[in-house]
Amino acid sequence: MTDRVITGTDLSRLRELNSLTVVRALRDQPPATVTELAKLTGLSRPAVDVIAQGLVTGGWATIVEPGASSVVGRPARRYRFRATAGYVIGVDVGGHKILALLADLDGNVEHTARRAVAPDADPAERLAALDQVLASCLRASGKTAEDIWAVTVGVTGPVDASGKTTLFTPLPGWQTVDVAAHLSDRFTCPVVVENDCKLAALAERWQGTARDANDIVFLLAGMRTGAGLIIDGILRRGYGGAAGEIGALKAVRWLAAPSHLEHCPGVPATVNPDDAAAWVFNAARDGNRDARTAVLRYVKDLAVGTAALVLALDPQMVVFGGGFSRSADLVLDPLRRELQKLCLRVPDVRASTLGADSVALGALRLALNEVDQRLFTVGLSAPVAPRRD
Repeated sequence: MTDRVITGTDLSRLRELNSLTVVRALRDQPPATVTELAKLTGLSRPAVDVIAQGLVTGGWATIVEPGASSVVGRPARRYRFRATAGYVIGVDVGGHKILALLADLDGNVEHTARRAVAPDADPAERLAALDQVLASCLRASGKTAEDIWAVTVGVTGPVDASGKTTLFTPLPGWQTVDVAAHLSDRFTCPVVVENDCKLAALAERWQGTARDANDIVFLLAGMRTGAGLIIDGILRRGYGGAAGEIGALKAVRWLAAPSHLEHCPGVPATVNPDDAAAWVFNAARDGNRDARTAVLRYVKDLAVGTAALVLALDPQMVVFGGGFSRSADLVLDPLRRELQKLCLRVPDVRASTLGADSVALGALRLALNEVDQRLFTVGLSAPVAPRRD
């Protein structure tokens, strides 16, 4: 049997794999010495030393200068992943606003851009507002489209494999919109479109109240109710992107739940219909009997669909998020009581800590996941880091 000849291509690929191993270690750690990186990666110290210097030259790592130390001799040089090698954008295209966050590869938000949009805006108006928000975000941050390595756009309604909301969406005419295709003229990087509830669930596990949980039911509660599901630490989309859309089943009463707040007796005629729920929550907090009754009826309906998801998935945690999470002080206790009546085991029930930015933050997290997936499957050549800031 003849030994396989090692070619130059094999050696080149091996070097890149070793470099990727070091980059991955740097991504998951605070600044580390060559010795620490060698232990983390299983590579020899001389090999890591050469690789680390090459990553600095290539723009993938920076050297952290040692500070004052009582240790005799020169302190060991430390290396850190260069988070400013590229940037990602997360966008929330909602019914009333478009919000964009621009962050580096560590997820540090460097710029925010927001624009109000009318709920009845047609696709052309909403896309024009999206373009303006993205242009403002790039311009104000001093970045260009070439600096962006991934974009994720969150939209309302289940998103299919093509990136469209063909099943349903409350955004007028949005079923026909191909956001990724629309943005392809501006960005050459991957553009991912995802459902807002699923992105909010990702955000809560990344930076919110669910960081200690792997099995999560996230409730996006507002004048529309939806759910995002994370099982075994993985966001679940379902075969057609409609996982968690249990509200489509009328029997669970999610569709009608907000109507208890909209039609609460005593809401002044001068209150805008979009603000009726906020008025009811405030009135309930002040002791108004009709408002308290409306809130309890809302919670009872919310609990039916929530219980169905809890019984099916047995999650560790239910997170109450969305616009109504600002009134979690009125919702969480009665929701727990209702779940105790309906479920075999009641999970931990918590309020979202991320507020109105949750969808855009989840979009950032998904964009960062896209960068890592490409980086650690395609290699350092895609995307290519600039040499230096």
